[in-house]
Amino acid sequence: MDLDVLFVGTAGSAPTARRGLPATLVRRGGDRLLFDCGEGTQRQLVRSIGLIELEEVFITHFHADHVLGLPGMLKTFSLRGRERPLTVHGPRGLQGLFAALKPVVGRTTFPVRLHELEPNDELERDGYRIAAFAVDHMAGSLGYALVERERPGHLDPARAEELGVAPGPDLGRLQRGETVRGVAPEQVMGPPRRGRKLVLAGDTAPCAMTGAVAFGADLLVHEATFMEEEAERAAETRHSTARQAARVAADAEVSMLALTHVSPRYAGRELRDEARALFPNTVVPRDFDRIELPFPERGGPEHLRRDERAAAVPPDAVQPR
Repeated sequence: MDLDVLFVGTAGSAPTARRGLPATLVRRGGDRLLFDCGEGTQRQLVRSIGLIELEEVFITHFHADHVLGLPGMLKTFSLRGRERPLTVHGPRGLQGLFAALKPVVGRTTFPVRLHELEPNDELERDGYRIAAFAVDHMAGSLGYALVERERPGHLDPARAEELGVAPGPDLGRLQRGETVRGVAPEQVMGPPRRGRKLVLAGDTAPCAMTGAVAFGADLLVHEATFMEEEAERAAETRHSTARQAARVAADAEVSMLALTHVSPRYAGRELRDEARALFPNTVVPRDFDRIELPFPERGGPEHLRRDERAAAVPPDAVQPR
């Protein structure tokens, strides 16, 4: 099952020539989950993988740089005659936001379902869950964690055959946890294998909750709006410095840290260097970079730059008419 993160927009507060406003696309198998939707997100998607038929959007908070891409995207979906429902998840106040946007969005050709989340709410999906957690920014701000379920251990077919279970459907029953002909799964299977964990903290000052949720994560996506010399300003605005984000990553023992919400005052390299002094496996993705998350036994996360890979469009990508 493939899992990757496409960085659609990595700027903070204001776009630059090279960075769009916040938006991150998580792709797991056939699922496509968009986290935040800053102004210009649909254009960023068109430029990268195509404006795909999203089914779920997750909003971390209601500052303009994280939500103003929604009206245009919803209108474009309607112009294409979309009929499939779209669910938008977000903190308490989501209903009010859409009431304010209604005169702009108008009537859509498809149902828009609004789902307000509280901290610690969890959404169960096929093979994983998405958990909302409280962060330290504006009131009600949320981060999100995608956590996969454990997978069965490796099956030893030779050992199963020795114990009297022939190759065929019975091996599948063993893998599903059933006892077959007196042979228990633990007799022929290795220990369960952990799933992957991806944490997107959204805008936040460094906080204990992010560290607790991210503990042992394969990837932590954390903002770094400032460098340490602006720590006072970061505290005033409830944002983080690159060093503070690195401290969260180090304490949480994550595999990789990706810094986003890059202020126009920085190019990105200086944020990376500040964080790497404390947490070496730090990257500062540019727009359209992605990070692949293989299963743990196959290696660690890999940062793929846009200019180092083919800009292939996935089969499910829908190009605008």
